[in-house]
Amino acid sequence: MSCAGAAAAPCLWRLRPGARRSLSAYGRRISVRFRSSGMTLDNINRAAVDRIIRVDHAGEYGANRIYAGQMAVLSRTSVGPVIQKMWDQEKDHLKKFNELMVTFRVRPTVLMPLWNVLGFALGAGTALLGKEGAMACTVAVEESIAHHYNNQIRTLMEEDPEKYEELLQLIKKFRDEELEHHDIGLDHDAELAPAYAVLKSIIQAGCRVAIYLSERL
Repeated sequence: MSCAGAAAAPCLWRLRPGARRSLSAYGRRISVRFRSSGMTLDNINRAAVDRIIRVDHAGEYGANRIYAGQMAVLSRTSVGPVIQKMWDQEKDHLKKFNELMVTFRVRPTVLMPLWNVLGFALGAGTALLGKEGAMACTVAVEESIAHHYNNQIRTLMEEDPEKYEELLQLIKKFRDEELEHHDIGLDHDAELAPAYAVLKSIIQAGCRVAIYLSERL
């Protein structure tokens, strides 16, 4: 989850050439243990990996709570199935990061109870503005997450792309799915939400704060 304003949005796409074409390949690698690339507890940059897994786990947990809040309000509307499909993907993301937390012995952020409440409140609150408000929230959050994942990809590429190959492929896959959610939000009238630009900026400012705190606490 990192926040990118409108001016930063183009950077989301530069790391994405051929993304749709390669999604299935990434998907096949999800179940691969983090051994073929040489990642072990003894040879990784523990500080960097701990920070990445902790914040991504928190982000996917928060995203799940946002979609739960949206579904509490909009489940019986025309966009209910659309939100449910995105939520199902976020559940898969969270499940994977739950596994990585155990594999690499990473503790969760102490702020999980806060993200539980705030995530649901954000989802439900924007959904009360109508489907446009919910989709505006999706666009803001997913753009932030994708930008954050891109930053992590750069970090791991600079560190050792071969050693972190499996983690890189995982993050790339999840980033591409977050960008799909971003596009779905735009396709479902996110920009017609009341005060769209203001709402988006506020949500993304909150994302930046959540990322900063979750990486460190």
